[in-house]
Amino acid sequence: MNKSQATERLPLPYGLLLDRSQPISFQFDGTIYQGYAGDNIASALIANQRWIMSRSFKYHRPRAPLTMAGQDANTLIQLKQEANVLADTTLIQPNLVVEGQNFSGSLLKDSDAFLGKFSKFMPVGFYYRAFFKPKGIWKFWEPIIRKKAGLGVLDLNFKPEYYDKVYLFTDVAIIGSGPAGLQAALTAADAGAKVILIEQEHLLGGSLNYARFDLEGVKAEQLKAQLLPAVKQHQNITIMTDAVCNAWFTDNYLPIIQGKRLFKLRAKKSIVASGSFDQPVVFRNNDLPGVILTSAVQRLIKLYAVKPGQKAVILTGNDDGYLAALDFLEAGIQIQAIVDMRANPANNALKISLEKQHVNCYMNSTVYEAQHSTAMQHVTGVDIRSISAEGQVSNQPTSIACDVLCMSSGYMPVYQLLCQAGGKLSYLDNKAMFSITGLPKGLFIAGSVNGIQNIEHVLADGQQVAQLALSELGLVATPVLQTFNEASVNFPWPIFPHPKGKEFVDYDEDLQIADIVNATRTGYRDVQLVKRYSTVGMGPSQGRHSALPTARLVAKSTQRSVTETGVTTARPPFTVEKLAHVAGRGFDPYRQTAMHQRHLQLDAQMMPAGTWQRPAFYGDVNKRQENIAKEVHCVHHNVAMIDVSTLGGLDIRGPDSAEFLNRMYTFGFAKLPIGKTRYAVMANEHGIVIDDGVCARLSEQHFYVTATTSGVDRIYQQMLKWNVQWRLNVDITNVTTAISAVNIAGPNARKVMEKVCHDIDLSAAAFPYLGVRLGTIHNIPVRVMRVGFVGELGYEIHFPTRYGEFMWDLLMQAGQAFDMLPFGVESQRLLRLEKGHIIISQDTDGMSHPQEVDLGWAVSRNKPFFVGKRSIAILEAQPLKRKLVAFELDKNSKQPLEGHIVLEGDNISGNITSCEYSPTLDKIIGLAYVSIMQSTVDATFPIRVEGAEIVHAKVVKAPFYDPENKRQEM
Repeated sequence: MNKSQATERLPLPYGLLLDRSQPISFQFDGTIYQGYAGDNIASALIANQRWIMSRSFKYHRPRAPLTMAGQDANTLIQLKQEANVLADTTLIQPNLVVEGQNFSGSLLKDSDAFLGKFSKFMPVGFYYRAFFKPKGIWKFWEPIIRKKAGLGVLDLNFKPEYYDKVYLFTDVAIIGSGPAGLQAALTAADAGAKVILIEQEHLLGGSLNYARFDLEGVKAEQLKAQLLPAVKQHQNITIMTDAVCNAWFTDNYLPIIQGKRLFKLRAKKSIVASGSFDQPVVFRNNDLPGVILTSAVQRLIKLYAVKPGQKAVILTGNDDGYLAALDFLEAGIQIQAIVDMRANPANNALKISLEKQHVNCYMNSTVYEAQHSTAMQHVTGVDIRSISAEGQVSNQPTSIACDVLCMSSGYMPVYQLLCQAGGKLSYLDNKAMFSITGLPKGLFIAGSVNGIQNIEHVLADGQQVAQLALSELGLVATPVLQTFNEASVNFPWPIFPHPKGKEFVDYDEDLQIADIVNATRTGYRDVQLVKRYSTVGMGPSQGRHSALPTARLVAKSTQRSVTETGVTTARPPFTVEKLAHVAGRGFDPYRQTAMHQRHLQLDAQMMPAGTWQRPAFYGDVNKRQENIAKEVHCVHHNVAMIDVSTLGGLDIRGPDSAEFLNRMYTFGFAKLPIGKTRYAVMANEHGIVIDDGVCARLSEQHFYVTATTSGVDRIYQQMLKWNVQWRLNVDITNVTTAISAVNIAGPNARKVMEKVCHDIDLSAAAFPYLGVRLGTIHNIPVRVMRVGFVGELGYEIHFPTRYGEFMWDLLMQAGQAFDMLPFGVESQRLLRLEKGHIIISQDTDGMSHPQEVDLGWAVSRNKPFFVGKRSIAILEAQPLKRKLVAFELDKNSKQPLEGHIVLEGDNISGNITSCEYSPTLDKIIGLAYVSIMQSTVDATFPIRVEGAEIVHAKVVKAPFYDPENKRQEM
């Protein structure tokens, strides 16, 4: 294994990102290379004059860095534990082992490189037409294509790493810390706003770190000295570097990826100062190693102290090429020529300065072809020609030798986040300039993404945009906006077809000019269809450098303007987003009832229930079964109390409240008497059961409805949605958090209630089962319902939440004489299972209709309408395919778990939805979906349990306990 010594780096102050005191050795393609801490893989390799890092997807052409900013797919490489890593964003580490990708044989001598010679036989879209005729030929092609398709190798032994999520909130989020972003951050923070500044790179400053803005080359350093300390020291500014804002969602909801953490940021206002992408020129062999964007070379020089070559040619469409040339000369790089596609520079002083240093400037000219060494290992020279017309050149070539070719045709706004927000990217054909309009309220843009390039104008724009955001926050008066008139920095037609082709529009997909043109000739006139037909812009770089030339080619081929064709749609995410970021540990926000601290004091073991924390059971966590059995026994034989504040609560008031509920729920509620409750089942338009609860009529125009803990928000939304259409005279209020509740249940429940509730007649005759009464307990207004979810005499007491702990203490004190215990959710669920009561979303799924779950009795067929009525009627007219049944097993059987499958022969016929051992019945009981053939009482069905064992359950009639309901009606 050879060892390559790093070439001499440029002296300080070059190399902003390097720590030269820490040399690092790493391996690439079987050779040991050396770099410094702060180097990425690409910068370290180029410092060692190693350019080729990968091969192109289609033709296996050698590829080298284009942007040095992670904005292209030319640097996709393979790490041991991860494929498709970008070499120009991945830092080197000691003993790092790196390989190239997508090559056959070796990276430098790819045996599949011959495919480029057959490009005329693989025209755009050929795969749509070539592999389906004659019939059956696909079976021949499929294994060949599968072998060639795909990039990189997965490490099947990779162990998952820790990823997580964090929630953030701020007044103003600023994406991008270039000059516009820095100025906007200072302006907003000085006005008292809390600011989060998000920067994709390791250093703040954006283009200030590598670009040149003036002839003398001092402007960038002056601005950094002025802006950076002020931003870093400001108490109102939180800085996030190495962080990517990966999307924009409604109301300024921004996912920020930083390392192994996903920040979910909600900002009141957002300012996007994301800058712009340097754009390539399209000419023959513009993908050769050594053909690189001008800004990328400036990054190599300023950030990594790397001289990418000794002799450079600069191809430009604006004055930035001249400024870059001054940087190159100062770094000791000889400028062989500046090739300017324009007739004259905007600032002639730049040209004069370079000519004084003996730099030849070719005006109104372009590079027609990049020349290369054997096997296209590197650029060796250029064929320069004068431009005779749009996209056309003269027949008189000028050849110049060089070892690096820098190009820039102009700039494309980093528009992705803005278009995701609904913004429209427009192109002014007569000026070759972009504008972005139609942004939602609260989202602003500043700097070059706003089409502003002059550095003084950029700073002013950042300031005034921040003031505009501040005015919407009410912190400053609305500013008078200044407009900026600037010359275009974009050359209007930097596309030069060559008779031999290989002028690449899309580096990711190896798409040439002819491919895009032929797509339009095939009939695909819309740029979105061209994208799908040719796959242009669908590679890893997502059209960052192909969108504009594609739009130009489509426009010209269809005799339209770029404004008319537009560019392809930008969708999130902005950069590669690992599934680990999405699946990483998240924070589950949860709510606590007003009695939460009392539960903890009673040694409750808490569990999640929807968005709430509830007691699972009370006592030692290691004695779960015994504690649950004790609580269940207390409910059946004495009295116990449970906190049910998490039940959804909805107040329905108004003259049309009875009619409204009659339409919303399957049962009849129009004639429900005052002082009565009724079981309420809700279906959706498809006849599927989506919720249940209890509806209590408190007065002629006032109903109180409970909903499931996890479903109340959805049900509230459904009610609002339907009443927008019905326009009934009714008020709908979600009072879940305003009203707390407890359930006192057991044979002695009435005795406990009589000790505290004196203005309600609690006798069975005066207050029967399913009744509701209004009263007070110690002057606290209460709604008391006699319901029987747990199968015993019970009272649900609903009262204002602010009295939660007081009410709990009062009732527990009243129950002391009867040794009343608290009981938790686990006991409640077992008690309801004994009664055969279903839990929506546990015992039902997205296909469960009333007949399947024995709720046909809760459907009123005499009503003219309720939501889902027609669908339920259609479903009831069809034969049932499955049924939810009650089953039992001997207590010594292996207990099925929820989700275990039910078998019918070799086929799956259903699944377990609830199952538990009942100490009351001394057997295992449960609910399960089975086939109709298995659903008759006394039938048995097999269940596959843990360890692939089979147990046989017996279908029984529900309920398991107290089938005559005598205990809850006592």
